[in-house]
Amino acid sequence: MIALGADHGGYALKEEIKKHLEERGIAYQDFGTYSPESVDYAHIAYKACRAVTAGECDKAILCCGTGIGISMAANKVKGIRAACCSDYFSAKYTRLHNDANALCLGGRVVGVGLALELVDVFLDTEFEGGRHQRRVDQITAIEEDTFEI
Repeated sequence: MIALGADHGGYALKEEIKKHLEERGIAYQDFGTYSPESVDYAHIAYKACRAVTAGECDKAILCCGTGIGISMAANKVKGIRAACCSDYFSAKYTRLHNDANALCLGGRVVGVGLALELVDVFLDTEFEGGRHQRRVDQITAIEEDTFEI
């Protein structure tokens, strides 16, 4: 199950992603927004990301105008590793090396075709583990304020 969320700047892109997930047979839960009316992204990012950290959803895909604001809000949720991506390589390697569990996209900066490619590579790429697990563990230690230098 994929958690979806967007503010007004990412609403149209989120709707396209929903159609794409349906075509692929991938279940999702839509945490809003449900119209192009202006709305703040923080509460949407929080609800979608909490569904991931609670185990209700496997990953999140979040959209705002640039993808940056919603990624900042998402990364404040303990256990979330959100990446704002606008190219294929970054979307692939944030899964391979960072075990990202939230993909953030900018509805005003990424076209629909590219966005759907980024969604696909993000969802279809597994975490590589190995030496990268140590780095993910360090990120978690920073988040928990237990990181030792």
